[in-house]
Formats: sequence, C-alpha cells, structure tokens
Amino acid sequence: MAKATQEDKMAELLIREDAASVAHLTLNNPGALNALSDDMLAALKATFTDLIADTSVKAVILSGAGKAFCAGHDLKEMQAGRQSPDGGAAYFNDLFARCGEVMQLIPTLPQPVIAQVHGIATAAGCQLVASCDMAVAAEGTRFGVNGVNIGLFCSTPMVALSRNVPRKQAFEMLTTGEFIDATRAREIGLVNRVVAPEHLEDETRALAATIASKLSSAVKIGKQAFYEQIQMPLDQAYDFTREVMAVNMMNADTAEGIQAFIEKRKPDWPQ
Repeated sequence: MAKATQEDKMAELLIREDAASVAHLTLNNPGALNALSDDMLAALKATFTDLIADTSVKAVILSGAGKAFCAGHDLKEMQAGRQSPDGGAAYFNDLFARCGEVMQLIPTLPQPVIAQVHGIATAAGCQLVASCDMAVAAEGTRFGVNGVNIGLFCSTPMVALSRNVPRKQAFEMLTTGEFIDATRAREIGLVNRVVAPEHLEDETRALAATIASKLSSAVKIGKQAFYEQIQMPLDQAYDFTREVMAVNMMNADTAEGIQAFIEKRKPDWPQ
C-alpha cells in the first residue's frame, strides 16, 4: 500500500500524457514553482527510466505547470535536511548526486527531449533546460543560475550550462547571479526558439511532431553518437562517426528511406 501511495504521489507531481508518439511530461507543483524536491527528482528518474525502454515514444516534451518552468532545488527542503539527524555534507552530497543522475539520464534517452519553458528557469531549473536536447521558450521567460545571490555557487548547474553556452557568458551568469531573457538565451545557445507565450505549446508540439516523424532508429543512434563524439578529439570523432554511419546504412529501414527519396515517395517506415 505504501508503494502505491508513493507512486500516486509521483504521478501527481509529474504528469505524463502520451499522444501521437510524443510523451508530454509536466512538472506539477506550481505552488513551489515546480522545485526539484526529493519527490520530484524521484518522479523524473522513474519516468525517464521508463521512457528508455518505451519504443512507442519518439519524442519527449518537458514543461512546468503554473507560472514558472522550474525554480531549482527546494530550498526549504534543503534547510530541513541540514537540520536532520543524517544531515550535513552527506545529505547534500546525496541530493546533488541524485539530481546529477536525473540530468545525465536525459542524454541517454533514445528520444530527443524538448524543454518547453516559460516564466523562470533558475538554478537547477536552468540546469534542467540546459540538460535537455532542445528548448523552446516563451517571450518573457527569464533564465538564471542565481545561487551566488544567497551564497551558494551553482556548481552543479554550471556543468550543464557551460556545455551549452560560451564559457564567458556562463561564467558571467554564475558570478553575477543576474537573469538573462529568452532572446539572450537564444543568442548564446541555451534555447533553440523563442515564441509568443500563446504559441509556446503549439510550437513545441510541432517541433516534437517533426522529430517523431523521422525514423526512430536513426534518431536514436544519432542522438547517442552526438553526445559521444562531442567529447572526442576531431580525428577520433570522425573515426567513431564513420562506424556509426556504416551501421546506420545497413539498417533495412534506412535503405527504404533512401529508395523512397529516389522514387519521390514517402518511406514505408514502422509506426
């Protein structure tokens, strides 16, 4: 019974709606600005783990309920953890390890993950946006790694942020604690697109639908190769990706896609 209750609680915190091969995940704790509490992290981990093996889903959208995408860690919960009998450095090490595990799950998913961002995305919430494969933001959205303002340097959010934007821009955000707007976020590469708030969901769904229309096995192998090669020296990256493309070319569905292009028709791919 306790397990079912915990599962119900996670289902309320992270709503999953599947349609047309797209899984839409909604962070659903608007009263806390969808903070990454212990329960929210557990819900994200469980859902991402399920998606790894879900071949019916070809793209994932991650959004937030209420007036914000995500305000980062739950500071009240963190303060309570500091005072708990098992608190202290061990507690915080465990918290940040669990958060890092969730962030690192995103690039391991076979499906591209698109952040649908509005309101604010701060600290670990900004880290979550940076960890997603793509991001669409509403005009007026603000992004920040603001921990330095309360004496806590955003060191773990820095990992994802510094792998998305130029280092000087990342360092300025980290050391000033200042927000940037959606337009600036697009300029420095933190988000892909900026749209009017009333079009945010439609634009994000359209992007997800475009991805879902592609051959999922090709997208899967491409996403995995993207994250592996980007960490390699140039010559190693070419050696690695030529092997990846050779394997991809041997896929019967890829052969069908090429033949369909030659014959000027739609490919007959598995749905």
